[in-house]
Amino acid sequence: MRSLNFLNRWRVPLYGDAGDQYHGAFKLRIRPTTTRIWVIAGCGDGWEHVSVSIANEKRLPTWPEMAYVKALFFDPEETVMQLHPPLSEYVNNAEVLHLWRPQGETIPLPPRWMVGIPGATPSDMPRIMTALRHGF
Repeated sequence: MRSLNFLNRWRVPLYGDAGDQYHGAFKLRIRPTTTRIWVIAGCGDGWEHVSVSIANEKRLPTWPEMAYVKALFFDPEETVMQLHPPLSEYVNNAEVLHLWRPQGETIPLPPRWMVGIPGATPSDMPRIMTALRHGF
């Protein structure tokens, strides 16, 4: 996780505590939109963690909104994850999504070919899907 000091002008106290370099609460705007978000960030128990909710709206953050937060709070080459835990471990606190990164560990990634085709654009997808259906 990045040092959060560059976000100091957007810090808000959380239970009377302003936080520090790696902990804090922030009210931010997703640029270039007018969407306002609440973010709580911190490190502890072996995890870096960011919680994200949309201010004044009852909805979950979108993928682009979460990507914006990832870019603000983590270095570009850090892998972070959203988790879907087992049902027995599930906790839901309203319309909040989370980004997680274990400290001192590398998150394994699937091979790139399983995720997508590097360099492909959305306009390439009909041709790629046709090729896949016909076995190339």
